[in-house]
Amino acid sequence: MSDRTMAARAPSGTHDVLWPESARWEALVARFASGVERAGYGLAHTPIFEDVKVFRRGIGEGSDVVGKEMYEFEDRGGRTLALRPEGTAPMVRAFVQHRPPLPWKAWYVTPAFRYERPQAGRYRQHHQLGVEALGPVDPDLDVEVIALADGFFRSLGLVAVGLRLNSMGDEVCRPAYLDLLRSCLLERRDQLCPEHRDRFEANPLRVLDCKREECRTATQGAPGLSDHLCDPCRAHFERVRRGLDALGVPYALDHRLVRGFDYYTRTTFEFSAEALESAQNGIGGGGRYDGLVEMLGGPPTPGIGIGIGIERLLLACDAEGVFPVDPVPLDAFVVDVVGGEAARDITTALHRAGIGADRAYDNRSMKAQLKSADRSGARMALIVGPDESAAGTVSLRPLRGSGDQRIVPAAEVVDAVRAAIGDLGFEPPAPVPPSL
Repeated sequence: MSDRTMAARAPSGTHDVLWPESARWEALVARFASGVERAGYGLAHTPIFEDVKVFRRGIGEGSDVVGKEMYEFEDRGGRTLALRPEGTAPMVRAFVQHRPPLPWKAWYVTPAFRYERPQAGRYRQHHQLGVEALGPVDPDLDVEVIALADGFFRSLGLVAVGLRLNSMGDEVCRPAYLDLLRSCLLERRDQLCPEHRDRFEANPLRVLDCKREECRTATQGAPGLSDHLCDPCRAHFERVRRGLDALGVPYALDHRLVRGFDYYTRTTFEFSAEALESAQNGIGGGGRYDGLVEMLGGPPTPGIGIGIGIERLLLACDAEGVFPVDPVPLDAFVVDVVGGEAARDITTALHRAGIGADRAYDNRSMKAQLKSADRSGARMALIVGPDESAAGTVSLRPLRGSGDQRIVPAAEVVDAVRAAIGDLGFEPPAPVPPSL
């Protein structure tokens, strides 16, 4: 098949989200937004691409994301840019640039890009929800972020969700721990996977994060960072744990949980969907990044955040059979067999009144239009035939619920439809302000 005749397809590792599945995405984002906005978080948008240094500095040059997965390109002006591989670094860059008042609490929904082998619920272009909170070092803010995510998952109906928790320490206590871990790994060097056998000394934490069986076996019994925290980090972590206990948020301590980015300090956490395959069950995670603002050129400013993968989260909902979303039903479908002008005017009037309505096109037959009306899921059909056109009326025929067909003056069709929706046992749509 030639390029000219080849059917176009989405690039490997990407996917399309079409109606009616997109209604579920809308509902998911709306559910997340309503929860976090009650806690003072406002929506923020950042560019889909950034100067590559934002991610090299923030995530870390030695990370797999920067070294193997990030999409980099040079623009026409010779600048090296990168498509966003995660949500936190761009939000912190925006904070550094604009310096909003502290505390700054923001949420986002965004596509993210990583060149990796496509997996269940993880694409080369996937989508994230997240929050970032900058300013306070208070461990109660850690508790708030974790509890908001936990509440969001529960609100979707998920019950098989586990939370793992750890502390990464800080620049005071982490160096001594890294030396201890490095010595431990040196003794077990031959047991590590080939990738880490010669690279662990630069950043031994990456061995704890490795999913290969060799490294997981070799690090059994390795010292955990949470057992070597300095007094301030220990007090911070204990406060977080007490807060989660007080709010009834269950968790398990996991000294392997170090996440894959260099910017994390102190609290780190990850939610997993136990209904999914264990190797692919992460649905959200994050932690503190008290030095990231400084890495990106700002003043010392603590911060904490979480990112949640939309595709993986919806897979978890499917696995538990929860969060079904039906598309918003149409209130009316206009059937016009006298030229289409009546359908044009009636649907416009209904739209302006906040009533959902659609119509057929191309002067199709009455039978074909009524079939489209039924297929649309509309609650009623508004019929304009020759008799109605001559009399200046519209026939209202219920398609859902019970009731008889009746005739109303065309000039009163908006009020008649609103009343008929209530008569059919549905909630009438609220009136909308008139257009300016």
